[in-house]
Amino acid sequence: MNKAELVAAIAEKTELSKKDSEKALKAFTEIVEEELKKGEKIQLVGFGTFEVTERKAREGIKPGTQEKIQIPASKAPKFKAGKALKDSINA
Repeated sequence: MNKAELVAAIAEKTELSKKDSEKALKAFTEIVEEELKKGEKIQLVGFGTFEVTERKAREGIKPGTQEKIQIPASKAPKFKAGKALKDSINA
């Protein structure tokens, strides 16, 4: 499912216009992004948790040349599915 299909599905479920659904989806993604940038965690009980994980600097190997390279430390967004979502998918 791409963004346009998601917007259409939201519009159908909520009986909002596609334009309003797109605004709501955009607001949601912007808020998640802003909170993660601040280092906050977003918990949606029953659905899952969005959070940021810290990756340490490490040494890697360039696949083509087998040359050793330094991979810098970084932050990465992470989503952990909640129990209710997992149970729903596995039912």
